[in-house]
Amino acid sequence: MAKRVAIVLAAGVSSRMNTRLAKVLHEVCGRPMLAYVFDACREVGVDKIYAVVGYGAEQVKDRFADSNDIVWVQQDEQKGTAHAVLCCRKHLKDFDGETLVLCGDGPLIRDKTLKTLIGKHEAGQSAATLATAVLDDPAGYGRIIRDTYGNIQGILEDSDCTDEQLAIKEVNPSYYLFNNKVLFEVLEKVKPDNAKKEYYLTDALSLIIATGHKVEAITAVLPEEAMGVNSRAQLSEASKIMQRRIQRQLLENGVTIVDPDNTWIDARAQIGQDTVVEPFTYIHGEVRIGRGCRIGPFAYLRSGTVLEDDVVLGVFTEVKNSVLGQGVRARHHSYIGDAAVGENVNVGAGSITANFDGEKVSRTSVGDNCYIGSGAILIAPLELKGGSHIKPGAVVSQDSIGKK
Repeated sequence: MAKRVAIVLAAGVSSRMNTRLAKVLHEVCGRPMLAYVFDACREVGVDKIYAVVGYGAEQVKDRFADSNDIVWVQQDEQKGTAHAVLCCRKHLKDFDGETLVLCGDGPLIRDKTLKTLIGKHEAGQSAATLATAVLDDPAGYGRIIRDTYGNIQGILEDSDCTDEQLAIKEVNPSYYLFNNKVLFEVLEKVKPDNAKKEYYLTDALSLIIATGHKVEAITAVLPEEAMGVNSRAQLSEASKIMQRRIQRQLLENGVTIVDPDNTWIDARAQIGQDTVVEPFTYIHGEVRIGRGCRIGPFAYLRSGTVLEDDVVLGVFTEVKNSVLGQGVRARHHSYIGDAAVGENVNVGAGSITANFDGEKVSRTSVGDNCYIGSGAILIAPLELKGGSHIKPGAVVSQDSIGKK
């Protein structure tokens, strides 16, 4: 198998986002859009990711500080995509393998598409291969220029196209795979001979063709995958598409989602077989739900929550950073935060854990087979022994039930 690295372009500033946050850190279904690109690279055997950063570089590095396969490359001035790739030269000038080049603001990328691109590249033993898309509305994208035999002749940016070329529907969504040595041989020759006076990576492709190397283009990118995020409206649309993907996968895995259009599930959530998610449920963050649970309607599960099998959470119930054991019932208007709740516990309507005293968050522990009456307030830090019976409306602290 060929050695393979990736260059991910994540240095750009998007004025249309109107943000102080690095564009690639804006979240799609709970994860930074850049995370999806990194994951797609890993799924196709990338050994090392070279992430080119500029605006908000420290923010981006901090967000991915736990990743040990990323090399951060600084692009101080944004002079175009070819310039961004050239910033990686000191790291890759002696690398003899394949280099993927992708954009960090394309969260809808799929590893399936990258596998198709890689397969085409290796079967054709090409110097460069790109995956293209066909769009009903190609405005804003570089157009793929082919000869009468279907061979790629180059790519023209939207701003440089003639009226006839603007009618071309096959576009460049920036999915590239290069022979690394060939790529860096031509990058130095790229000139800013275009309307924006930038150094385009697409011109590197033209130079590779001009030197007699083989370049291929395969139409493999779905229209939704081609969408980059450059505005809040596009971010919202990408989130909707990603949410459909997340829910489709859960449905295929045996989860019932009663009303997908009125349910939101984080990309990091895990949900077990035969669990039913009722309408207007919001599951955010790293949440794990077991088998045979029933969630909602109007339930809110927050990061750090673990529900074991056969848990029922009903209307307007919120759970945060808590573990609920098998058979727990919390059907109405309850809040459970920073708690460990044992098996077969009944949490009555309106009962809550009071986990924050204005200065610190404390935990609550509830043993197996406890009964928490309606309207009870459990004041943390608190430990209830198994089999405890809390009367409706009671205010319970560790002092009120005796020190351990």
